Amino acid sequence: MFQRALICTDFNDGMYRLAQFVPSLTAGGFNSLTFFYNVGIETGREIPSQDPELLAKPKQRLLDLLREVPDTIEVTVEVQMGNPSDNILKLAKQHQSEIIFLGSPTRTMLEEKLFGSTTMKLSEKTTIPMMILRPQLVSTYTTAELELRCAHLFRYLLLPYDGTQGSKTLVEFVKRQVQNNPHSVLERVRLLWVIDESVRPELRGDHPLQQAEEELSRVQTELAELGLVVNTTICEGDPIQEIIATAEAHDISAIATCSRGIGGIMKWSVPSLTREILRQSWYPVLFFPPVDRAH
Repeated sequence: MFQRALICTDFNDGMYRLAQFVPSLTAGGFNSLTFFYNVGIETGREIPSQDPELLAKPKQRLLDLLREVPDTIEVTVEVQMGNPSDNILKLAKQHQSEIIFLGSPTRTMLEEKLFGSTTMKLSEKTTIPMMILRPQLVSTYTTAELELRCAHLFRYLLLPYDGTQGSKTLVEFVKRQVQNNPHSVLERVRLLWVIDESVRPELRGDHPLQQAEEELSRVQTELAELGLVVNTTICEGDPIQEIIATAEAHDISAIATCSRGIGGIMKWSVPSLTREILRQSWYPVLFFPPVDRAH
């Protein structure tokens, strides 16, 4: 689905291990990879000049991990000092990255509010899709497991769909990525419609199951025309729980999601399915930013 990636690490998230699996990432469709480490600064201090000695050690650590790099892929290592989210956005533009890889632990809303989250900050600013992986998993995968994971990150996507504009936008994102990349490795998509049990029956419409079946059938046809194998699931329950359960039951590579606006002054009080997926899912999450975000 993507050919150019910016892979970010702080050496505590396990993401640096991906540098050992460039051949597998190449098999996953990439032809350009940029590995980035950010040297943090103390809060409140001015950003110092880029100290070559301070930057050299982490750069060499990443370079030492790069083994058996195929001639067909371009690999760059970047180490910079300053605000991580600002540097990530700058480098993504500089290297024309199509996706940003981040390691982000599961967090509660309160933990994010108190301690911050680079992932959440980027989700409010970026115009580039993000692939979010859990450090607890990336750090504990064996070499053989991670080799397979890198090659199959985009093989089978779960798309939560409920007929809203947001879910329709998500399908359009996926269609566009496949259409614009002749070497896309995406093979299969599962559309999941969860009839939310917390919504009062009289507010769900007269025939919610029939509506879901008809809508998913239409979307299934659209995606199948791209050469994808498309399956559908309809169930009733808590959306987050059902999304995670479906991912587990069907051997999903990643959960795809998008938002028309994750930020704003109400971001801590207004429920957001996308935000909860970003917080809670142990599965890789492919996040598409809002379409109306200014470039």
